[in-house]
Amino acid sequence: MGLGLSVVLVVFIRCLYPFLALNDPVSGGLLVVEGWLPDYGLQLASVEFKREHYQRIYVTGGPLEMGMHLAAYQTYAQLGAATLLKLGLDSNVVQAVPAPMVRQDRTYSSAVSLKKWLLEHDLKPTKIQLLSEGPHARRSRLLYEKVMGEDVAIGVTSIPSGQYDPKHWWHYSSGFRNVIDEAVAYLYARLLFSPPKE
Repeated sequence: MGLGLSVVLVVFIRCLYPFLALNDPVSGGLLVVEGWLPDYGLQLASVEFKREHYQRIYVTGGPLEMGMHLAAYQTYAQLGAATLLKLGLDSNVVQAVPAPMVRQDRTYSSAVSLKKWLLEHDLKPTKIQLLSEGPHARRSRLLYEKVMGEDVAIGVTSIPSGQYDPKHWWHYSSGFRNVIDEAVAYLYARLLFSPPKE
């Protein structure tokens, strides 16, 4: 029995990161990047934008948690958009879509803000390609699907974390915290989350 449990545990550990760090892109549509991504993630977003010839890149995110009063940018959306501009994208193709301050469900709030922005600008996409980081990707897609509805196909690409080796995440304290936190958060989003009442 102990051997069986050990095998199950090893399989679980090895499969958890690939399950959460989902890569399931859709071609065409809108490109959306989470503005809190590290610089190398935004650099990959810039490469993706140019390679696939998107018309625009939308950057989401709520208020900065540190340094907001010292920085020129108040939200992750604005900071991420500014980084993309520094990486060489034109200002007419980068659109920051800030989300309000919320205590929880920040990804959901970002998706709601994006949907409102699109509706206000009379844009009705049928496809959205979302760029997220590591094990946050599956949860991000789930929450964007909840917000955008069945008529919008949500693809996702997971950008690997630069803080730990994804194939051996359990060997790193940052990897262990990140993957386990995201696993719990995904279960919450899948099983317990209900959209807040407007």
